[in-house]
Amino acid sequence: MSGPNGDPDGIIIDDDEFDDEEYASINSMLDQINSYLDDLEERNDALNGKLHELLESNRQARLDFRAQLLGSPTQEEGCNQEEHQTAEEESFSPSKEDLNEEN
Repeated sequence: MSGPNGDPDGIIIDDDEFDDEEYASINSMLDQINSYLDDLEERNDALNGKLHELLESNRQARLDFRAQLLGSPTQEEGCNQEEHQTAEEESFSPSKEDLNEEN
């Protein structure tokens, strides 16, 4: 009968004997890898934080820009601010037809 890896009776015979120096070398390499992974995780967290700040800044800039468009007087003669705001609000909000098409 063979074991899961095809070896008889599931017994693995390891002819390679590692001495303390080789184990120390392997442990050192694993420590280095762990250190690199920790550094990578910290950089990833920092980038993620900066991305969230950028997205929030972008969102705030869009809100400010929209408020500026809605709150500023029009450049056309004879058009009052209420008419301009209504036109701007319509351009930013979807129409009933658009909403029905999406559904």
